[in-house]
Amino acid sequence: MAIAVQPPPGTIYGQADPFASTQWSVISAAGKMESNPESSREALAQLCQTYWPPLYTYARARGRSPHDAQDLTQSFFAHLIEHQIYRRTDRQKGKFRSFLLASFKNFLADARDREQTLKRGGDFVFVPLDERQTEVAEALFHMHHSSSSDVSGEDRLFERTWAETLVATALDRLTAAYRAEGKQNLLDELGAFLSIGAAPPPTYGELASRLGVAEVTLRSHVARLRVRYRAMLREEVRRTVRTDDEVDGELRELLRVLTRG
Repeated sequence: MAIAVQPPPGTIYGQADPFASTQWSVISAAGKMESNPESSREALAQLCQTYWPPLYTYARARGRSPHDAQDLTQSFFAHLIEHQIYRRTDRQKGKFRSFLLASFKNFLADARDREQTLKRGGDFVFVPLDERQTEVAEALFHMHHSSSSDVSGEDRLFERTWAETLVATALDRLTAAYRAEGKQNLLDELGAFLSIGAAPPPTYGELASRLGVAEVTLRSHVARLRVRYRAMLREEVRRTVRTDDEVDGELRELLRVLTRG
């Protein structure tokens, strides 16, 4: 998975407005193609790269082919920005993921009428989706998609992929940080201690012996790793809700989605 290093809170594309640490400001920046085309392209690329997987899996769950799901998801972001859909909702009330899914549902409902004239991307320049990214999204679809075609199942698939996308983004940032510090090998060894619902990590004693360090030193490394990861995950979640008070509840929801059967 490609590393996606996000700008620090409050500095997204040079903005300093109250929404500067949220995805609402990213959408707003993406809509400024005429006044600030470079920032607009960067913002649109960030939205597409980050939230493409959950929308893609939802389109697949609605019966779209892989190719059609890719086209629809890409086109949706252009539609979202071009028509300034975000201006029609109260950003102080809804969650970003709820807004995004509701907007995508409306887009899909009108897609057949639009397909004859909608050109991929319109006047926007999309970031090409690399083969690995599309493979990951398709794998998530097959992994979590139920044979049931009910609406609740489609929504659950979106929620699951959304949660995994936020986790993956936080892990990408963590990987980038450790790599910049020359600690990639350490992260590779300790990564199992961050897994959710995966095979249990090795014991501290086993890993300490393999790395040739004291167990107390290893425990310290793991503790720091978890603190940094949790902080980065909180930042990603914070960017999708309106206030700091909503973060803990959204994190609990994320964990519930990731651990349910």
